[in-house]
Amino acid sequence: MHPVMKFYPEHYRSLLSLGLPIMIGQMGMIVLGFADTMMVGHHSTTELGAASFVNNIINLVIITGTGFSYGLTPVVGGLFGRKELPEAGQALRCSLLANTLATALMMAVLVVLYFNLGNIGQPEELLPYMRPYYLVLLASLPFVMLFNAFKQFTDGITETRTSMWILLSGNMLNILGNYLFIYGKMGLPEMGVVGAGVSTLVSRIIMVGIFLAVFLSQEKMRPYREGFFSLGWSRPLVKRLSSLGTPIALEMGMETASFSLSIIMVGWLGTIALASHQVMITISQFTFMVYYGLGAAVAVRTSYFNGQHDHANTRHTVLAGLHVMVALELLLAGIIFLLRNHVGGWFTDSTEVSSTVLTLMLPFFIYQFGDGLQINYANALRGIADVKPLVVIAFIAFFVISLPVGYLCGFVLGYGLVGVWMAFPFGLTTAGIMMWWRFRQQMKDK
Repeated sequence: MHPVMKFYPEHYRSLLSLGLPIMIGQMGMIVLGFADTMMVGHHSTTELGAASFVNNIINLVIITGTGFSYGLTPVVGGLFGRKELPEAGQALRCSLLANTLATALMMAVLVVLYFNLGNIGQPEELLPYMRPYYLVLLASLPFVMLFNAFKQFTDGITETRTSMWILLSGNMLNILGNYLFIYGKMGLPEMGVVGAGVSTLVSRIIMVGIFLAVFLSQEKMRPYREGFFSLGWSRPLVKRLSSLGTPIALEMGMETASFSLSIIMVGWLGTIALASHQVMITISQFTFMVYYGLGAAVAVRTSYFNGQHDHANTRHTVLAGLHVMVALELLLAGIIFLLRNHVGGWFTDSTEVSSTVLTLMLPFFIYQFGDGLQINYANALRGIADVKPLVVIAFIAFFVISLPVGYLCGFVLGYGLVGVWMAFPFGLTTAGIMMWWRFRQQMKDK
């Protein structure tokens, strides 16, 4: 075995040990997304189109908020690596405050958008379904952000199975709630797409309650609880979490915007295009969440070694992460390729939607490598707390390149929905290459 390669099997094991529970939890979220889309789609194609628009907007904000909460990972990972456990508990307390303040800002933006839903060119027949669904999901946002703080904390101390079980339990509850509220079972009113929102709200509240109970009751959380309650608030720590989290939030928000803001352009193409886009976005979220589960493990391990100033193992961890990422890309793309003719029918009875979904498979397969590359190196930079360049990289890749290319291919060149989707490989691959270069330059001097 090559002298360098002898380091990697141990890193593969560590990354998979940490990453698999995160992936399973993330896949549970995707199963929930599948269930939402299937149940709403079979209830009404019109409601599926409305859900497509609202989910893309709300998910843009949720992923941006999740990025903000990621500022906790390098802080907790470094403290955990140095065995400063009470201080890690204090970091959780400060993260809950920072996330709450960020939530207030994001909700203010969403309220302004709510009052302008009728002014952004969406089909008129969808607005009566969009508005109430939008409000219910808006009410669930504070619980998403509180959950994120707990999740990043437990992931940072390598307790990744905790969030996995809570996510899986909450998602099963959400799917049951979908069945009851969307279709009006067991004497409940038939609420359609709004019922999916109510079920989501209830499950998010319960998941935060479970996380709080775990933190307050488990014996292994005792040293963290001591710091949480005894060390109090730290303004410098809140500022540090915000300064780390804000660039990550902007980077992830701009990345998601290359998908979610494309929904406005897709809406110009009509209800069938919106429904098809929603189905394919649900599939793409499946691969994204699996990749991000591994990426989260890369960030945790990188922050652990970086906190100990072990730069050799920091580099080995990131390269091992790239190896595993490529293997996952080949596996998942292969599975979806084999199922490509069946995917549309899982979500809707409309043959027109199913055939349109099939045309989006080519750009989807093309951008898988770029997606995995940028996820791996974005999390590597997050782990070493070098996050400010992510904002510039994301702006160039997703706003300067991806969105304009989508408009050019979709409308100027006339390729329609496929043209809008062809922008994604350009943006994601550009981001991945720039993040790889940045990490390489940072580690060269260490």
